Amino acid sequence: MVKQYEIYWVALDPTLGSEINKVRPCLVISPNESNQFLNTVLIAPITSKIRNFPMRLGIILENKNGQICLDQIRCIDKIRLKAKIVTLGKNDIEKVKNLLKEYLIN
Repeated sequence: MVKQYEIYWVALDPTLGSEINKVRPCLVISPNESNQFLNTVLIAPITSKIRNFPMRLGIILENKNGQICLDQIRCIDKIRLKAKIVTLGKNDIEKVKNLLKEYLIN
């Protein structure tokens, strides 16, 4: 089962306009209850193009600097998921939760 805060390689194409594209790492942010029963998951793409945006969280993934793009959250079918890379660490999970709350709720 796909679990919240796991990072997978995801095939995002086809896309339109300014949507992040190609096969890239993505963080699963949908809760496990949804992931267990639905054929879709909510993901946030990860990019190596570093931008000074307040809704992006810097991480190190496979020894490279990257950012989780909370401004590019989208729902995808699980068939887009490829190989699992890693599960996000507890410290970064708390940062994601806080940033999501600040960005989407406050």
